[in-house]
Formats: sequence, structure tokens, C-alpha cells
Amino acid sequence: MAETPFIRKAAVLGAGAMGSGIAAQLANAGVQVYLLDIVPPNAPSGDTAARNAIANNAIQRMLKATPATDPLNAGFMHPDNAKRITPGNLEDHLAEAVAEADWVVEVIIENLDIKRALYARLETLCKPTAVIASNTSTIPLETLIEGRSEAFRKRFIITHFFNPPRFMHLLEIVSGPDTDADIAPRMQAFGDVHLGKNVIICKDTPAFLANRIGIYFMFRAITEAIEQDMPIERVDAILGKPIGYPKEGIFGLLDLVGIGIIPLVTESLLKTLPADDAFRKFDHEKGLSLVGNLLKAGCTGRNAPHGGFYRMRKNPDGSKQKLAVRLSDGDYYPVEKPRLACVKAARKQGPKAMFETDDRYGRFAWVVVRDTLLYAATLIPEIADDIADVDAALRGGYNAHWGPFEQIDQVGVDWFCQRVQADGIALPPVLKLAENRPFYKTMDGKLSRLVFDFERQQADYAPLPDQPGCLNFGEIKHSRNVLAHHHSASLWDLGDGVTCLEFHSKMNTLDPSVLHVINDSVRFMSDNASRYKAMVIYNAEKNFSLGANLGLIDAGFQLIRHPFMRKTGLGQLFGAGLYKAVELLVYQGQSVFSALRYAPFPVVGAPNGMAIGGGCEILLHCDALQLNAETYMGLVESGVGLIPGWGGCARYLARCQEEANRKGGVIPPVRKAFQAILMPQLAVSTSAQDAQSKLWGNPTDGISMNPDRVLADAKAKALSLVPNYQPPKPGTYRLPGPSGKAALRMAIDDFYAKGDATWHDVVVADALAEVLTGGQTSSARPVSENDLLQLEREQFLSLIQTRQTQKRIAHTLKSGKPLREDPSRVSDSLDDLRQARRTPKLAKRVISGQPLTGLDALQLRWMADFTAIVLKRFAP
Repeated sequence: MAETPFIRKAAVLGAGAMGSGIAAQLANAGVQVYLLDIVPPNAPSGDTAARNAIANNAIQRMLKATPATDPLNAGFMHPDNAKRITPGNLEDHLAEAVAEADWVVEVIIENLDIKRALYARLETLCKPTAVIASNTSTIPLETLIEGRSEAFRKRFIITHFFNPPRFMHLLEIVSGPDTDADIAPRMQAFGDVHLGKNVIICKDTPAFLANRIGIYFMFRAITEAIEQDMPIERVDAILGKPIGYPKEGIFGLLDLVGIGIIPLVTESLLKTLPADDAFRKFDHEKGLSLVGNLLKAGCTGRNAPHGGFYRMRKNPDGSKQKLAVRLSDGDYYPVEKPRLACVKAARKQGPKAMFETDDRYGRFAWVVVRDTLLYAATLIPEIADDIADVDAALRGGYNAHWGPFEQIDQVGVDWFCQRVQADGIALPPVLKLAENRPFYKTMDGKLSRLVFDFERQQADYAPLPDQPGCLNFGEIKHSRNVLAHHHSASLWDLGDGVTCLEFHSKMNTLDPSVLHVINDSVRFMSDNASRYKAMVIYNAEKNFSLGANLGLIDAGFQLIRHPFMRKTGLGQLFGAGLYKAVELLVYQGQSVFSALRYAPFPVVGAPNGMAIGGGCEILLHCDALQLNAETYMGLVESGVGLIPGWGGCARYLARCQEEANRKGGVIPPVRKAFQAILMPQLAVSTSAQDAQSKLWGNPTDGISMNPDRVLADAKAKALSLVPNYQPPKPGTYRLPGPSGKAALRMAIDDFYAKGDATWHDVVVADALAEVLTGGQTSSARPVSENDLLQLEREQFLSLIQTRQTQKRIAHTLKSGKPLREDPSRVSDSLDDLRQARRTPKLAKRVISGQPLTGLDALQLRWMADFTAIVLKRFAP
């Protein structure tokens, strides 16, 4: 991290889901934390474990959770971070916990009297410089601190996180008129750099920014759905991804966070909202009655045994059936996947097409979204002076793709205003002052937004303020020329002699177009060494890369199996050509990635989100990484019946051999690499910190807690590597050969016998073992990098020619899930299965570590152009 944080010790008071999540995120940032909660009823006075049970249980719950299985509770980025948390209780440990705390954050029950009683204790126990905060968003700050001393009021603020605190990007901060002027900016900087948040300073208004609008949106949807007796799965299909909100939709999201929040939020807002607020106009009684009945029945949400708005029923045959609650009577009914014309229209043409769909679902979507966007517009300047803060709050607090003003821009301000007026609704002042202009506009390469002056009754564009320590990649691309470009990738100038390689294919998958741009980029930078001295690999999407575009290869498999191709004999001819093309693609990928690794300039990978398969392989070839804290990295090819084919086996094996303090000869690193590549479900990292511990990253790699800072941090790291840079030299490997392969074979046979591996896993493992043990070698004879890459190519080709691997690829592309073979359908022995895989003996080709030239470069360009044509013509 860039600097020592001014928060080094903290105390979190309240160990529920939110409080424990805040404590975990502080621990992730290196802060020493006390986590306290009440003493459970009937806990003996001398039994420390029993008295600390709530906090202890919260820590254990978070240690068991992962982002994939339980994101609400997956608070720790690495299990070791739990050691920074000291559990306790509010009766025995409060004085000890807050005595040296730089920040004390209260996250207890939303009961004003209980909060005030706690503050009275804190006033006498906290050190004078401690910041004291509440996590509430339902009680105004001035109400919380009523009756407190001036000294207390000067250091009190609200720091409102969103659940789960690790993953939600928004942190709202509210300070009062008596709060010291430097506290909010210092906490804003800490939240940004060290906790990874987009921190917005808010006015002390009910529910602040995100919840004020987000809760209105949910209740508007619930009210309209009850009124129209709309099936809830259809509501969620409409008000989820099609309008840029999370795929769970309204009822699915409430199930996720727990529906018990509904009556609490309703009561709080009705107490604090202005008398004329639109939220008060809803018929809350019907919704609260439905929710009350669900809560009485124990239907509190997704994790409850009886579910919530949705539940799962196990059928007599062992299958599961999803049920949904009927809004009219509270009974459950079987759910079928909605197929709605308005959703289909939105998928193809955007949300405007959904609102224009003339059926009950399109009209439902329009009414709910229209009223929500109008509500947001009426709240300027009550809750915020800057529309950009409102949009950022909805994106960060609700994972929305667009905030309300961005969404109006999506459909067109003039279209929206005309439609609203056609419905007989008056436009709020913000929309009148916009005068049909978009709320956002790029001017002179800078993104600007409308700034409203209500005294003068005018609005003018002003650039969005720069965020210190961040680079806006969108603005860079608007203001600078592209250096290299093809369908799936581009090279940009970041300034100061640093370039940025960007993937922009669907899901940032890697294809010949990407390889072509990488090859050209290495050559371009080498030829222009006086101007360009370092490269960053980055994109601003949710995921860095989901690996190679296997859809292109699968399309080829489908073509050769088409009845016409079989009948005419063309399938066999085309199939031979397809396998030759795959062989060439593997060689090209190895060559291009190798050129990147041995380039005469430093290369820094800057991943965010998932970097799997080929996306992980390219990062393994970088000199260094600047990882976003939420990076999920690993080699997952075995799930589709393949092994890494673009140097991933060789590079990860080298990492395992170079691991500090490694003992035991040549076998341990081979075994470690074998397990990591063969069992990605265990080896894919659950964070950047986890990626380092699993050797996907190096200990010297940087971690940016805030994704907004990754690009700037990566550029700085790249520049730091420039002085006296020397590219690495190709290494050699000491590998065990056939004896090591026999040992690995015994291990996988044991997995198979226990039911932990399928018969095709055995086939894949055999190919992987051949590569990692060096083929026909011994520990006395070093294996060159080129020899290992040759083995990798041959074994990859042997697997992709098997029918079962082709089935796995097709199944994964269609369902998004790996195909697991049925063991009852196999009668062959494991040795027969292994021998059935035919390994081609490929002509030796040297991977030079230089960009492809001549015919090789021309072939890559042809494949890139053909890929672009196919993707433009056939990709959805």
C-alpha cells in the first residue's frame, strides 16, 4: 500500500453480518481489530468462550465461506487475516477494545436508546483522537448524538457500508456541523486507498443516497407487482439485468439480504422522510402483511430452511423444483423460466426497447422505472448537489450498471421526457433545466456532467473532477490515438512512455485477433524503444479474461459432425484442417506469450475479477502484477478436458520450482503444479492475497484494494521496473521423467477409486503428468523450456481430439457448468482409457522468445482476420 494508514487499530461494536464484514475488511487492509457483541443469554460469568460466542461464531462463519459459495459471509481475503481480529463482548472487553482504537464503529441494533447508551460509555473510554462512527443509514446524525459533549460531537461521523462490506464498492460518509473539518477527508482517503471503496460524502438526509433511491425502487416494484398480481419470477426477470440491475432482481435480492429488513426499513423511513415524499404514497399495508406472514412462517430468505420469496422443493425422484410465493395469497407455486418479449427486446436493443414493448410486462417495467427515475430527479439538490454522486452511489451500493441519470441518458433525455409528459406527469426541475440535453457528455476528451444552479435556473456542463491516484481509461481512449488495433484487442498510449494492452472481445476471451495485436504490440514497442519503455495489460471490464474463446473451436466441431458433412465425406477433410488450425493456434499462442515474456521492456499485468485459463497464462508471462484485491486467478482448462496450452504448464511449474524454502527434490514442485492445474476448484484464488499464496502471483506483486486505482498503480509499477531492466532468460527444468509420472498416476488412480475423479479426469491427468514430469527424461538431464512447450503442444492436441473433451467443451459453453462423466457407463480399465488417447508426434518448432515474423506472422494475421469476420457475422 502507498502509505501508512492513520487507522491502524479499530474496534467494531456489533458482530452481525454487517459488523463482522466490516471487521474482516479492516483486517484485510492490515488493521488490528476488536470485534465485540453482546453476551449471549445465560452465558456463565467465567466462561470466556461462551461469553464471546457471537463474535467467535461470526469469525468462524466467515472463515468457512468463499466468494463462490457464500458471498455474504466471505469476509476474509485470506484465512490468515482472521488472526488480526480479537473477539470479545461488550460487557467484559469494551474498555480494552477502544482504549487504543483509532476508529470505533458502532454496528448494533437500530434502536436509538441502546445506541445512545453505548455512546455515553464510549465518551469516557475512547482516546481523544479516536474517530467514533455509526454504520446506520436510518437515524439522522444529529439525532444520534443529541446530548453528547462538544468533544464527542467533534469526532463523530457516520460511515455507512453496504452488505457485504468486502464486495460492495460504496462507502457513504456523513459528518455533522460540529464534526472536525479534517475527519471526513481523512476517512474518505482511508476508505478509498485501504478499504477499496468509492467514498461519497453525503448530506444528513434520510437513507442518504443509495438507499434513498434503491429502497424506493424496490418498494415501487413490490407495490406495482402486488397491484397487478404479477408472478415474482417475471418481476425479477424484468427488473434485473435488462435494466442494468443485478440478475437476482427485486425479490431475489431481498431473499439474498434477508426479507426481515423490509419492515425495519419501512418503519424507519416513514418516521424520517419529509411529509410530501413519494415513498409515503405507497400502499405499504399489503406488502407488509405478506412479508409479516412469511416471517412468522420462518421464511426469512435464501439461507433459511423454508426459503423466502423463493424456496427449493425436493421431489420424490431426487430432483429439485424452485417455488415462488404468489403475491395474492402467499401460497407457493412451481417456477418456470420466464420467456418475455420485453426482456428479449432489451437483450437485443437495450432498456428503451423493453419500455416500448406494448404488453403488460413492458408497461409494468416502464411504470416502475419511470417513477424511480423521476423520484431520483426530484431529490436533486435535497440529497446531493451533483448527479454524478447519485449515479456512483447506485452503482456502488446496488451493483447497478447505470445510475438513474445515466439510465435516462441510455433511453434518451428527450424520449424520456416526452413519454413522461404523455403519461400526464409534470417534469421535475432537473429535467426541465436539462433542456433535452444528455446528463453526461464527453468534451475535449473529458467526461462532463450537467451541474445545476437552481438559483439562476440554469444547467451547464462541467468536467467530472479527477480522482487523485486514479487514471480514467475511458478518457484516455477518447483523447489519445490507438497504437495497434484489431477486432478483439488494442494498444493504447498511457503517457510517460507506457502503453496499455486492452482486450475487448466478449468476456475478454482470447482469440487469434488478440494474439495478433500482442505480436504487433511487442514488435511496435521494440521498434520504438526511444518512445515506449513499458507495457501494462489491463481492461476496465468486470473480468480480466475468461480464457481462450473455445466457442470458435466448438463451432468447428459442430460443423464437422453436421449430417451433410458426414454424408459427403467433407467432415473428415474439414476435421483434419481444423486440427491443423488448432495446432497452429497453440503454437502461435506459445510464441506470442513467450515474446511478451522476453520482450526488451517490462510488462505488468493488471487483472481484476476473473483471470482464468488463457487469461491466467498471459499473466504468468508478465514481469510483475498489480492485482485488484478481488482477483480470481487460476488454470481451469482441466474442467473442459484440456491442459493449459499457451505456456501455462511451464510457467506455473517454474513458479513451483522457485518457491522459497522448497525442500524434497524434484517431485514436490511437480506434484504441487499437478494438483493446482488438475483441481482448479481448489486452486483458483479467492482474492489477490490468495493468488499470491497459491503462486499465481509473486510476493513482490502489488495489490490495489480499490479497482479504480489499479491502472494508475500498474503504470507506476511498470515505470519502477524500467531503470536497468533486463528481460529474464529462458530457464531449464529438472524433472523426474517416467518415475515421476508413475507416482502421479498412482495418485490419480486413488482419486478415481474414491470417486473424487471421473474416468476422463484420469485421461486428462495422464496428459498433464506427461508434460510436468518432462516426458522421457530423468532428473539428471535438464529439460529446456522449448522441450516442455513441445510436450505441452502435443498433449493439448491429444486431448482436444478426444470425443469426451469435445463434449465437455460443448456442455460448458451451453450451461456454464463443467460436465462430469457417469462412472457407470465405463467398462474399460484405466490403462485402456489412457492408451486410447493418441498423442501426435509434432514436428519440433522453436519458440524463439521473439515476435512472430514472415509467414508465421502472416498466418496469424489471416487467422485474426478470419476470426473477426466470424465473430462479426455470427456472435450474438
